[in-house]
Amino acid sequence: RNTVADAYAELVAEGWLTARQGSGTRVAERAEPLRPAARVPKKAPPRARGPRHDLMQGTPDVSAFPRTAWLASYRRALQQAPHEVFGPGDPAGRRELREALTEYLARARGVRTAPDRIVICSGFAHALRLLFGGGVLRGPLAVEAYGLGFHREVLAAAGVRTVPLPLDEHGARVDRLGRERAVLLTPAHQFPTGGPLHPERRAALIDWAVTRDGLVLEDDYDGEFRYDRKPVGAVQGLDPERVIHIGSVSKSLSPAVRLGWMALPERYVEAVLAVKGEREAWASVLDQLSLADFLVSGSYDRHVRRMRQRYRSRRDRLVAALAVHAPHIEVTGVAAGLHAVLRLPPGTESSAVKAAAWQGIALDGLAAFRHPETDMPADDGLVVGYATPSEHAYGPALEALCGALPPP
Repeated sequence: RNTVADAYAELVAEGWLTARQGSGTRVAERAEPLRPAARVPKKAPPRARGPRHDLMQGTPDVSAFPRTAWLASYRRALQQAPHEVFGPGDPAGRRELREALTEYLARARGVRTAPDRIVICSGFAHALRLLFGGGVLRGPLAVEAYGLGFHREVLAAAGVRTVPLPLDEHGARVDRLGRERAVLLTPAHQFPTGGPLHPERRAALIDWAVTRDGLVLEDDYDGEFRYDRKPVGAVQGLDPERVIHIGSVSKSLSPAVRLGWMALPERYVEAVLAVKGEREAWASVLDQLSLADFLVSGSYDRHVRRMRQRYRSRRDRLVAALAVHAPHIEVTGVAAGLHAVLRLPPGTESSAVKAAAWQGIALDGLAAFRHPETDMPADDGLVVGYATPSEHAYGPALEALCGALPPP
């Protein structure tokens, strides 16, 4: 009887039964669950239409990603991976990739390094955060008067003041370097104006670094894509102890493969690894092994050659279309890279960008890349990414572009 009484008492306590003196015990009336208030359907706001023609700089033709070859490399990497691969990971990156990069960079870019001097990262912005956000390097930092604003934002977030260097037809004016102890350049193909750093200035840059105990940060963002002559070698090859060479596969393969690297002077390796931490928390280890196989198997070279031919054809089609439909527009920066600069009459850039948007074209004007503190005269122009569209979309994009340009 005590067991039954205890059970009833527990059911009463939980609200399943009600017990009143003189009335016995009854099943409790359960409240109906709350129902959500009736919702009046709202008319969804109209969605903004995206651009029909993507001519933004900085992105390769992602429809040409080598899926079959990459999958083969990924499978081989996964099948051959030792058990340790599935652990925390080496903050320097997988040695297989660092060895493959050492060979490739020496052969293709003239970089003089060793596996123990390469640190894998997830891209150029990550490299900047490791170098400056972690206190390995400090500002002020000299930068080109025209460059990617996002990189300046990354540096500003790390408390680094950037000092603009003017540009001319021979690249950055390295003779204007002041009290800064470090400089960030795109010497193989100045971004976004185009053109390599003149050989005499490359030599002067190294002389400055030696004299001032300075450091050069070399952004080799699209060094593989040169069309009219052999690629310009990396500045790092002139003095590996004075240059940090930074590269990635965001232009050669895809920005979705978030892998980059730094070829460091020996004195910075330990400090960078200390900032990066005790484990690999940024770059997928399996992707690292896949890229190592992709390089060693020759698949990377084959892909770059194929894309170099495609982008050269795209460039030629752009130049030819402008010669017919807008012969008054000068095209510069076409010897290399994935974009070109269309020089516009003074005062027409803003209206040209708006006209392009009206035609459904996404692109940037030169003003978007201008350092806010530079004393260089402002140039009007459009930065046209001819690598971005898929092959079938490129022709319509060119037609729309020509229709958006200002008249003579």
